[in-house]
Amino acid sequence: MTGGGRVCLVTGASSGIGRATALALLRAGHTVYGAARRAERMEPLVKAGGHAIGADVTREEDLQRVVRTVVDAQGRVDVLVNNAGSAVYGSAEEVPIARARQVFDVNLFGPARLTQLVLPGMRERGSGTIVNISSIGGEIALPLGAWYHASKHALEGYSDSLRQEVARFGVRVVVVQPGIIRTDFQDGTPRELREISGHGPYRAVAEPMARRAEQANGPDFAASDPSVVAACVVRIVAAPAPRPRYAVGRLAKVMLGVNRLLPDRLYDKMVTRGA
Repeated sequence: MTGGGRVCLVTGASSGIGRATALALLRAGHTVYGAARRAERMEPLVKAGGHAIGADVTREEDLQRVVRTVVDAQGRVDVLVNNAGSAVYGSAEEVPIARARQVFDVNLFGPARLTQLVLPGMRERGSGTIVNISSIGGEIALPLGAWYHASKHALEGYSDSLRQEVARFGVRVVVVQPGIIRTDFQDGTPRELREISGHGPYRAVAEPMARRAEQANGPDFAASDPSVVAACVVRIVAAPAPRPRYAVGRLAKVMLGVNRLLPDRLYDKMVTRGA
């Protein structure tokens, strides 16, 4: 294999988890292509020896161009890391449906279409790894995040069916559920909460959540570095038989455990306390 490793394609590689993952795979000896809308922000990957492709995961022509670029240069895609993500925060009643659809386009339909484009080659070779970066929010739910949680729940259900379908062809499908990770992913959350739900019937919930989100964006907030997710992906790629799911990062296993243990009504009371 090229460079003694696998040919990897990582979406959302311009920052946060995606950038950390692309660089970690590169350090592990793999050939890495990063895809993101902001190609200029993938300069660290290029300087480290990787490749950057400007692309929007919601555009069919972009996805086809990304896969064609990698296959033309390397002959295959061995590993696909679907990391690009989007979120919207506000009440389910007030979030515009067009905005909700955009979240699903990025979090579900983009990864699904990219998977369709790489799967034929993986099937023919009898090997391949698809890693879908979900979230603990793909299993738990919090108020004012209905559309984000719905999209990640959908990604996990899609991943489970996909895993069952393609295992016979030697293709592995793995879900990663990050917990609280320090990235710029939710920098706009306080503003969005206030704009969408800060003045209507849900303002009593929106304002406390906006304040907590502001604290979460501060330097003293306890969160895991994106490198913990990147290290997990590197382990998955190297593993002969990776598990279907990996929960990583601060509070990931705790929050998932609490959600699985508590009855729904008790969990609801816990997460809405003070709201």
